[in-house]
Amino acid sequence: MVVLDFTIVNVALPSIERDLGAGTSAVQWVVTGYGIAFSGLLILAGRAGDLLGRRRMFITGLAVFALASLAAGLAGNLPLLVAARVIQGAGAAIIPPTALALITTSVAAGPARTRAIGLYGALSSVGFVSGQVLGGVLVEWTSWRAVFLVNVPVGLLAAVAALRLISPPQPNDSGPPGRPPGGSAGRHLDVRGAVLVTGAVALVVFGVSQGNALGWTAPLVLGAFAASAAAGAGFVAAEARHPAPLIRPRLLTRPGLRDGATLAFLLGVWNGGELLLLSLYMQQALHLSPLETGAALAPQGIAGFTIGVFGPRLARKLGVHRLAMIAGAVAGTGFLVLTRMPGGGYSPLLIVVMLVGWGSAGTAFPALLIATRTLPDADQGLAGGVVNTTRQIGAAVGAALLPAVAESVAGGIPGIAGDRVAMLTAAAAALAATAVAWNGTRAATP
Repeated sequence: MVVLDFTIVNVALPSIERDLGAGTSAVQWVVTGYGIAFSGLLILAGRAGDLLGRRRMFITGLAVFALASLAAGLAGNLPLLVAARVIQGAGAAIIPPTALALITTSVAAGPARTRAIGLYGALSSVGFVSGQVLGGVLVEWTSWRAVFLVNVPVGLLAAVAALRLISPPQPNDSGPPGRPPGGSAGRHLDVRGAVLVTGAVALVVFGVSQGNALGWTAPLVLGAFAASAAAGAGFVAAEARHPAPLIRPRLLTRPGLRDGATLAFLLGVWNGGELLLLSLYMQQALHLSPLETGAALAPQGIAGFTIGVFGPRLARKLGVHRLAMIAGAVAGTGFLVLTRMPGGGYSPLLIVVMLVGWGSAGTAFPALLIATRTLPDADQGLAGGVVNTTRQIGAAVGAALLPAVAESVAGGIPGIAGDRVAMLTAAAAALAATAVAWNGTRAATP
């Protein structure tokens, strides 16, 4: 539901623009506001789950997300819609890291956890692509409001199910899914660190998202990057002196977390950019409807779900790093084929989106496994927050970079030549992920 919400809204933007009488640049804040809140709060939400209880935070996130979706679906003007989307993004930020931590701390390390994380990644891949299909159906047959209202029953039912299915921590339980060891001292949240890291991430996502619209040398964009760098530097300095930091500096030097976060970032770059670019290409160059575009991209989600379900078996045979290396190479091959995308009319060549889907999901769950498998239970929520944050920053970079490459090559006029070079850029990101995974195989055991 949370991943689907990133793509389902894109299809509805033209309808929102017409219905609310707003300009294109203003309507983009429906996406940007959600993305900034979501990306900025992931690390804080993950650590809050570690300290305050993952079950409690997970259910809170679901409830906030569902109620904010209701407010968005009923909004009568653009400012109210954007405000609801920001709150929706805050609720959404709580869900992925706490969900992942609930999995990694309740399922024993080994094949069972690998299967669980594979399914987690498989459903995420389906959600990322199916938003295009579901969005097209809802907008074409009902109204743009339905893309928000559909979340309400799903989110509330999930919250009720979580209350019944996830066991609450016992009062003296030092293990998951409650608070970590350390008694009441472990419950204190590093507020200063939380504010600084949230600001740093939110500002960099804002700067990247506005770079294409305002220009990369615009004072607002440069100011956002400078403020982000200052907040990041302040965060590092503050954490080094804090007795109970939000993120222990030594934690970020762990090879597993570093490699997992790097893979997640590169995955975000090619995933966030290619879906946006292919959606525009199919509608503008091939003149497909939003519904037809979603159907054409659906095989990517199917392939992603397949590798999520069956990939854990490959991981046991090949090793997690080798699977990530193969997945990056498969995605890169798909993008290289897409550099020959047709100039008009649907072509069977586009079925290679299945390679991209296979490679994307085949990178997603190894990245999670690599990042979390050597960390103690008390840090699992934080690890989920770090990996999800780097992926979202990568997605923001990709969503800005790939269209910018396409536009610069085409001389500012939408064209197939620019799209083809953008696909080559996505291939470079996928092959870089292959290199990161290959480097990890030298230190990892099969």
